[in-house]
Amino acid sequence: MPKPSNKAEFVAAGMRVMFRQGYHGTAIRDVVAEGRVPQGSFTNHFGSKEAFAEEVLNQFFEQTKAIVAQALGDRSLSPRQRLLRYLDLITASLAADDYLRGCLIGDFSIEISQTSEHLRERLVAIYREWLRPFEDCIAEGQKAGEIDDRFTPQDLADFLLTSWEGAILRMKVAQLQEPLERFKKIAFATIFAKGT
Repeated sequence: MPKPSNKAEFVAAGMRVMFRQGYHGTAIRDVVAEGRVPQGSFTNHFGSKEAFAEEVLNQFFEQTKAIVAQALGDRSLSPRQRLLRYLDLITASLAADDYLRGCLIGDFSIEISQTSEHLRERLVAIYREWLRPFEDCIAEGQKAGEIDDRFTPQDLADFLLTSWEGAILRMKVAQLQEPLERFKKIAFATIFAKGT
């Protein structure tokens, strides 16, 4: 009878450790201790630390996509309200962790894009997929006259996520919600203001 797989436990533990210590600061023994799983089984599931980090990143992105779907898929809200709903859901998640952890996609973008070409390429693909539902929501908002149409939906979606990631970085440094609220207040009074 095959032994039960510890892969899910490794990935969950890896996500917690990498949030605290970063990619380069995480050793496999830290993940083993966090997940209380046998160290020897790590190589049964992952060929390298890089492959393991990709699994962790993919799991985080799945969680992120679920929040995107929850917010942007809520047809009871207008497109502009849906965009704000996404930011509010993320803010609530970050608040639950006392503003100590940020976004693993942003963290990895800073930490490993210069040291792992494979993970950098995976991040490029993640950003491309992540942007699509925002582009669609913004295009719908522009068509309804709810969002200014001086910029393309693609440019506005990229601006939104890139700037939001910057606000999350500032939040982590300050360990306060203010950078997130400041971004929302300014962005939705200017760039995402109603079209004329």
